[in-house]
Formats: sequence, structure tokens, C-alpha cells
Amino acid sequence: MKRKKSKSVKVTLRFRMLTGGKETLYLDYYPEIIDRETGKPSRREYLGKYVYPLKNRNGEFQKNRDGSHRYSPMDNETIRIAEIIRNNRQNELDKSIIYTEAETELLKAKERSRGDFIQYFKKLSDEKRESNHDNWTSALGHLKSYTWKTDRSETIRFCDITLQWCEGFKTYLLTVESRGRKSLANNTAAAYFVKFKIALKSAYRYGYLPKNINQDLKSIKEVETRREFLSLDELNALVNTYCTNEVLKRAALFSALTGLRHSDIIKMKWGEIREDVGLFTLKYTIRKTNKYHELPISAQAAQLCGERKSPDELVFEGLQYSAYANKALAQWVGAAGITRNITFHCFRHTFATLQLASGTQITTIQKMLAHKDLATTMVYAKTLEEAKREAADKIKLNF
Repeated sequence: MKRKKSKSVKVTLRFRMLTGGKETLYLDYYPEIIDRETGKPSRREYLGKYVYPLKNRNGEFQKNRDGSHRYSPMDNETIRIAEIIRNNRQNELDKSIIYTEAETELLKAKERSRGDFIQYFKKLSDEKRESNHDNWTSALGHLKSYTWKTDRSETIRFCDITLQWCEGFKTYLLTVESRGRKSLANNTAAAYFVKFKIALKSAYRYGYLPKNINQDLKSIKEVETRREFLSLDELNALVNTYCTNEVLKRAALFSALTGLRHSDIIKMKWGEIREDVGLFTLKYTIRKTNKYHELPISAQAAQLCGERKSPDELVFEGLQYSAYANKALAQWVGAAGITRNITFHCFRHTFATLQLASGTQITTIQKMLAHKDLATTMVYAKTLEEAKREAADKIKLNF
């Protein structure tokens, strides 16, 4: 079996003379080691033990045949204890250099497993941006509450996480009261639990969890919900309605004409928009999947971008995801006479639904939206059919 190579360290018990004829005992390490307390290289470890060499009548130190000092029986016992400490230190260092690589890795994994999962989750949350960051932050808040409720602690070590504890968090999300309501919406709980599973998977991948608990943990099943979208008449009403946030208005209409997510629009740069004989193409990397995508865009969509600037400048400079922007969006939609709850993402839904209504093949829409699975795009077909059914039922005759 392959052994991990390491330089051996020799530990020697030494005596240092102090004023008054007293000697302090310390260990001398060669070569130097890393001090456990300071984290810095050091060759000495003082033991906090002292002895007094015996003296003759004339005040000279008494010597043994080998030239070493002589001591009282009590001091010899102190020296014997110091030698035991030296032997223990030497054994510890000798063992550390004969560990196999596998044993060393096991020790590192054991140390990692004592870390705090809550802080690990927070670190993942801090790496997210925009609306996704808000979802992660909300999930973190519920995770903290659940940990306090079950363990009366603000931390949970990786090594203490069990499948049963994870199942308990799922139940918590499905039953906890939120903002005055009896419980979280089912799909909201499902979204938070997905973040939790992602964190578990990541922790296992990087060696914090010894077992892939995520693999045995079933997700919360989402329920189908209605995807709000705008009609063409409503879109035109928004075009002709004033919005306090001009860049938000242009970006929302751009989403309705292209199907792009807010996360991709906010990072768009002029260098990603290519023009060839009046035809425009957006060549970019999707933030959600980190995959390269080319999307043809209409002349009207290009017009909403404004005057072309340098390649490294943002197209929709000033666009943000914030409470202020959400308020401006709600006011703009309300001023246009639209009473439904319309979010920025609804403009992406609008693109897909209006494309279907105009006869565009669903596989084409799938590619434009960059959906991996056709089933994801098919949801819009169902939404359109439901809208048609509602429209048909609105016309009633008196007979």
C-alpha cells in the first residue's frame, strides 16, 4: 500500500537556565512544526515545568558522570513526566507520517463533516443573484427556523444530518405558517425544497457529507398552476401607457417579443447583438443553464434596445430586480387597465402563448425558449387551450 511521504521530526527534551538557578523544561522540534494555537512555524514547546539543579557547598552545580546536572528526587519525577510528554509528542508525529493517503483523506473528511450546513447553505445563497437569490434567502430563513425548532440550535453539523431530519424539513415547509397564511403555497414549498436538495448534493460532491442523502430524498411534487400572460391588445395598451421606470418598460416589452428571462436581459451587452442585412441575432450564454444560445430577434425588439453603444456596455443599463422595480411594474400594468397579477416573467409566458396562438410550431418555440424538454413548452399549449375555453364561455345568449 502506498504511504504518504513526509519528513520525520525529532523531538528532544531540553533545559533552559533562568535567573536564580532555575531551569525551564521545553521540547525542541527539528525540523520545525506548525504551532496548533498560532498556526505559525515553531521549534519550541514550553511545558510549564521547572527544576532546580543541585549545588555544592561552594555554589557550583553538581554534575553526573556524563556532565548533566543532578537533581532532587522530586525534580527527577518532574523530568520523568516531561520525558513521557516528549515520547507522546514523538509518537503522534511518527504516526502522522505513516498514514496512508486514504487514511489522511478520511481524517480530512471527518474534519469537514463537523462544519455547519447552515453556513454552507448561506454561502450558496450569497452566490446567487436577482430573484433566484431571494428564493435562496427565503429557503435559508425557513431552514434556520426548522433547525431551531427541532434542535434548539442555529447550526446543524453535516455529520448530524440524517434522511429523517431532511424529511422533517419537507413536512415543515408544507405546514409552516407564512405571512398570515396557514401554510406556504405548495409550489413555493417545492421550490425551497429544491434549493435544499441542491445544497445537499453539493455538500456530498465536495466531501462534507459522507452519504448522498439527496439521492434518497424525494422532491415535493409541484401542482399545475395557471401561467398568466397578456393578450396582444393588452401589450399594445402597455406600449401606450406611461411607466415611471422607462428602462423597465422597454425590457418587459423586449421580453414579450423575444421570450428572454429577466436574468438574461439584465446582463445583455451590445456586443451580443449582431446585425446582418437588417436581420438581428442575439448570441449569448443563458445564465440559468450556462449554455450558449443564438436567438433571432425582430426589428421591433432591436428598436426597444435603443441606440447602439460600445460592445461592453449593457443594453438595458439601470435595469434592476428590486422592490422598487416591482412596484413600478405593478403601477404600469394597473394604469393600462390590467387587473391581474402580472410579474416580469409573465412577459416570457406572453411570448410563448402568443407565438402558439399565431400558429408557430411548438418545437420552434421550444428552441426559442431554450427549453431542454418539450414537456416544459407544452404547458403553454395547455394554458392557451384554457384561455380559449374561458373566452368561449364568455358569450352567452338568453334562451
